[in-house]
Amino acid sequence: MKKKKDPRHLKRIKDMKVLFAQSFTKQDELSEKVKQINDNLNEIDDLIEKSAPAWPLEKLNKIDLAILRLAVYELKNAKTPPKVIIDEAVELAKEYGSENSGSFVNGVLGDLYKKEVIDE
Repeated sequence: MKKKKDPRHLKRIKDMKVLFAQSFTKQDELSEKVKQINDNLNEIDDLIEKSAPAWPLEKLNKIDLAILRLAVYELKNAKTPPKVIIDEAVELAKEYGSENSGSFVNGVLGDLYKKEVIDE
């Protein structure tokens, strides 16, 4: 079982919060990962839109969108196993999102993984 004090978990929370804040205003201090997400935002958002066609990005809960952007980037670029990334994203959604955020995030990421859009 992962621990709340795990440095990787804490780093994801920090990056997620910056991505969330960016939804409202420009952020000055960005981690390297957030910079990379911003550089690949069109591709990441396209993948999210394809896996959640009923939900245009502008209608998505901003925290869910931040979590999805972080997770999609990690799925495409990290060496962490996809199921670990998805599990972590679902946990973040349950902790920071709405009542349905966990299942929504799980559905979108599961769809991407199932369609093999994400390279392993």
